[in-house]
Amino acid sequence: MTAPAGFDRWTLLYTAKRRVVACATVIEEMLGWLPADVEHEVLDFGLHLRPEKLREALQARIDDQSDGADVLLLGYGLCSMAVVGLQARKAHLVIPRTDDCIAIFLGSCAAYKEQSKKEPGTYYLTKGWIEVGDTPFEEHKKMVEKYGEAKARRLTQILLKNYRRLAFINTGQYEIERFREYAQKTAESFDLRFEEIEGSPALVQKMVNGPWDDEFLVVEPGQMVTYTDFITPR
Repeated sequence: MTAPAGFDRWTLLYTAKRRVVACATVIEEMLGWLPADVEHEVLDFGLHLRPEKLREALQARIDDQSDGADVLLLGYGLCSMAVVGLQARKAHLVIPRTDDCIAIFLGSCAAYKEQSKKEPGTYYLTKGWIEVGDTPFEEHKKMVEKYGEAKARRLTQILLKNYRRLAFINTGQYEIERFREYAQKTAESFDLRFEEIEGSPALVQKMVNGPWDDEFLVVEPGQMVTYTDFITPR
């Protein structure tokens, strides 16, 4: 994309035709900020369980959408290396430079690092994660049916042995009372200390509207996403 006279590259990108491809948990945080003319597509959260499958699904959507947009906004972080190797033929890719979506919900990598330093043994929950049910707590219910309560409890305690706190991230984007109640009861059931922490839409707002500063990876058409891109800004 070549900027016409009087426009710099960033002005052109911020006003270009954009589309969103996002995880089912992240899109909920984005919808309130998306302009009406920005189309979005949601991928199944379960793809996270197999990063190679997530990569394949993302590349397929990028290939499909690349001809119809100048900028593709990916509602994903590094996500177990799933985004490494992605490439768009004609569009720019914009990806939050985060390890996973927790930093997206908290508003910045700095906020996530602060929480990790304060409480390294934390399991995080949001409305989206509770709804998709992909947590050790929901897995526990399946194990109870298969093994009985006692054995399921022992297996779940092994899965949670490094966790001391369950943190419910309140992003303020929806009515949260029943999700807060679920998180509180879950923490009590598994002997975890419950804490509600305030999320922030800051990173989502920047992803939608810019500026795409050092918190984002901006990949030129034809270039490939690499792991080092998440360490050193382009």
